[in-house]
Amino acid sequence: MIAQSRSALPAARRLVVKIGSSSLTRADGHLDLGALRALVDVLAACHRRGQEIVLVTSGAIAAGIGPAGLTSRPRDLATMQACAMLGQGQLVARYSEAFAAHDIRVGQALLTAEDTVRRARYRNAQRSLEKLLALGVVPVVNENDAVTVDELRFGDNDRLAALVSHLVRADAMVLLTDVDGLHDAPPSRPGARRISHVADLSQVAGVEVTARGSAVGTGGMVTKLESVRIATQDGVPVVLTCADNVAAALAGDDVGTFFAAGGKRTTARRLWIAHAARTEGRLHLDAGATRAVLGGRASLLPAGITRVEGHFETGDPVELVAPDGAVVARGLVAYDAADLPALLGRSTYALRDELGEGYDREVVHRDDLVLEGRNGLSSRPASS
Repeated sequence: MIAQSRSALPAARRLVVKIGSSSLTRADGHLDLGALRALVDVLAACHRRGQEIVLVTSGAIAAGIGPAGLTSRPRDLATMQACAMLGQGQLVARYSEAFAAHDIRVGQALLTAEDTVRRARYRNAQRSLEKLLALGVVPVVNENDAVTVDELRFGDNDRLAALVSHLVRADAMVLLTDVDGLHDAPPSRPGARRISHVADLSQVAGVEVTARGSAVGTGGMVTKLESVRIATQDGVPVVLTCADNVAAALAGDDVGTFFAAGGKRTTARRLWIAHAARTEGRLHLDAGATRAVLGGRASLLPAGITRVEGHFETGDPVELVAPDGAVVARGLVAYDAADLPALLGRSTYALRDELGEGYDREVVHRDDLVLEGRNGLSSRPASS
């Protein structure tokens, strides 16, 4: 049951809970076992009352800072990966011990962005998580920092949590950080007030937020709101609060910020196109095709395309770009990139008469097309 309000959270069947590095580590970079156990105690209570929990946790790199003999979070990729190798084992071992005290088993799931951008791996991750939940196990999910490279990173576990929420069809997502929700100004500023409820993200489009995270974390409020956008626009409500308030948040109390779901559930295929798939090229549209696509009921035909960018094959995800350069949609293309230039600007009737059956099909069918930026926040940066 999707939690339509705070009060519905205790009855939600399936929850994704994400906790950041800053909430799990001490100032010296070592793992804060007290904070970890306190979180597990709360999640175990939810599990006992029949809720399914997926825990998305940061902290592997931070947990490895101390053992690596460092005093602060490293900035180069090789050292971050080394810290992740040192810290990941410690992190999951501590979670296993803490949950075992409640007779609950955990299963580690290390994901990379590649596991979501490729359709087969996305579906495999989905099946694996579903099986763990069916077995009564708490999946402990983290990005596989030990093997990822910059161009394939999620960037922050906030976005990973939103994608996992879609993968498992969660009824709500809880983001735990070091501030108690979204404020109408930076929380450090005198007079800043917590925003309790956000019905639509367009209401907070003008709120001043920062992209900078803590010394041991990577994500500031910008990444939190991007995660909220991904989750809410396809039916998953979000509570954003500090880790100290996790029990109150899951009890439905007025802590943090509750972001209402702004859209309806959609298919896993469309969710993958919208949020996870890495686009392989761009189709530039004329004004008429842009209006038709934005209307939400039309497929993209060759006549409305003015230019093709990239190297893609039939079935690959591509971006659809308006005349002003804005990305208006993403979709699965029905032609190879090499075949499209000869078709541009021509009607399907003319193509069928000249080239025969099969060349009068849609370039992107409306069932394989997802609009961008449906809730007022800007969409992800366009692919280059």
